[in-house]
Parts: sequence; C-alpha cells; structure tokens
Amino acid sequence: MRHISMKSWGWVLALVASSGVSATAASAAGPKIGFLLSTMQEERYQKDKSVFEQTVKKLGGEVFFSSANNNEATQAAEMDNLLSKGVKVIVLQPVNGDAAASLVKQASKDKVPVIAYDRMIKNAPIAAYITKDSYKVGVLQAEAAVKATGGKGNYVILMGQAGHSVADAITLGVTDTLKKHPAIKIVKQQNHQGWSPELAMKTVEDVLTKQKNNVAAILANNSGMAHGAVRALEEQKLAGKVFVAGSDADLSTIRNIVAGKQSLEILAPFDELAAKAAETAMNIAQNKPFKSDTMVENGAGKIPVVSTPVYAIDKSNIDTLIVKSGFHSKEAVYGNVVKAKK
Repeated sequence: MRHISMKSWGWVLALVASSGVSATAASAAGPKIGFLLSTMQEERYQKDKSVFEQTVKKLGGEVFFSSANNNEATQAAEMDNLLSKGVKVIVLQPVNGDAAASLVKQASKDKVPVIAYDRMIKNAPIAAYITKDSYKVGVLQAEAAVKATGGKGNYVILMGQAGHSVADAITLGVTDTLKKHPAIKIVKQQNHQGWSPELAMKTVEDVLTKQKNNVAAILANNSGMAHGAVRALEEQKLAGKVFVAGSDADLSTIRNIVAGKQSLEILAPFDELAAKAAETAMNIAQNKPFKSDTMVENGAGKIPVVSTPVYAIDKSNIDTLIVKSGFHSKEAVYGNVVKAKK
C-alpha cells in the first residue's frame, strides 16, 4: 500500500483547515460526511449505503446521504443540500464523470474536499478516487467468454451510461482482451442511459433479430444489463446457450447462474469499497493521512487511488465467494431452485 504524504495531499489539508474547524474540534463534534450516490437502482447500493454509514458511525462521524436517480440536475441540487448541512467531506459517485467537475468546484467554494466513489471525476482536483479494478472486470469477463466460445463468434458489449469511467474501463478491459482473437466479431457495442436493464434487453432483442440469433457471447458492464440480456435470450429460448457475463453480483444474476441461464458474474466486495471510502473520508475530515495503492491522472493532476480486488463468479465458486462470505445468503441464492425441485 502507498502512504500519502503531507505534501501529496497538502491541498486537501488546506481546504479543511481553511474551513475554520480544527481536527480536534471536528473529532469532538463528530465530522459530518456527505455520501452522494448516482442511483439506488441496483441492489448493491443498499449495501454500499449501509456499510458506509456503519463505518463512519463507528469512527465517530455522522453521514448525510442522498442519491440522484441517475439525473445530473438532481445530483447538483443534492450537492447544494449536502453543503448546506455543513459537511466536511463529500464522497461522490457522479452521474456523469465529466460534468461532475462543476460539482467539485461548487464544493471547493465551501472548502469541502470531494472523493470520487466508484467512478472517476475528470478535470477536477478531487481528494481521492475509491474504486474497484474496473479494467480487470472486463478482462475477466472476456477471458471467460473466449474460453467458453473457443475464441470465435459474434459478441455483444452492453455498456453503461456514456461518460462513466467505470463503463469505459470495463469495456476497455473487454476489447483489449478480445482483440487478441481475430475470429471474434463485436457486432454491437452500445452505451445505455442509466445503465437500464430494459434498454439493454431491447439492444439484445434487436441484435438477435439482425443476426438471426447467431450470437455467441454477451458481456454487460453490470448485473442489471446482464439480467436484461438473459430476458431477451429467454424469449428466443437461448438462455443458457449464449455466454452471458455481468458485474456487481446482484442476487437476480447469481440466481440466473444457478439456473444455468447466465455464465459469469464479477464480484467486487462492496463492503470493502464502502468501508475504504468511509475511512478515507474520515481521515481527510480530521486532517489525517490515508493510504492509497497508486496515483492516476484525471486531467487536473495526479489523484491518489484506493482500489479493491474483483473476483469471477460461476457455478463452481458461488458457495465459497457468495454464500460463505455473506454477500448473499444460501436461502436467497438457492431457495427458489430448491422449492422448484420439490
């Protein structure tokens, strides 16, 4: 792990110090931390919110939470609301990583540092970037697809919302891996507003029609779109015959793997991601150093990155990585299948 020196995050200390609240005073009162998510649409975000709040509370702080329903205007309004609460640090998952630079500037006027959560904020002096290894997500998806399809066939890439660093990074991991296999043809690569499962389903339906059901693999940037793909495949009685991968390990997609309708999910333990975000935010709020893994350029300078690992999930390791870890319960994962057999 990399230790952030006083010099490398001195501008953060300056922001906090100039707020007129000393580290001791902030600690005694319990620093107020803003947590602003892009959406609560996916199941995973309930876990992010819960772990983040529990961690901040354990460390002596208080969380002010909001989400933006994947709407940029709503996110700007919620940023105003959090700043009015007197928060000392804001952890922000941007609706749009480019447009969110204005939100960072907005916060800087109130001397409030911003941490990018799960998605990079570009061209703005953020305090840190907390993320999973999104590029590796794409690599793991593509490697499994290549193995399953013999490195050939028509592929579909279902991307998240345009302008999202996570969607771009996952897709880059996919395409970098697939370009080593010339017998693979990407017949569709498309962004989807709001990471919508319904729009992803429509994309797959259209591709199946155009390709006369000749599709070997569908790689989705998240669980919701993977589930949408499975629904489209079910209509053509192709579920289980086409390789499908997603990311986030939502319960619906894990159940689809158990049922043989989906091939792969990528798990990024969100408890680790949310906990690290909470710890980093509390350290910054109290003028304490924090640890990072690397530095990355975001257009406004080098940003410290705190990252968490990702894991490929299939039928062989659901019990180990999903059930035993407590990510989903055994009853939730297998209950419907067991009942169906009775």
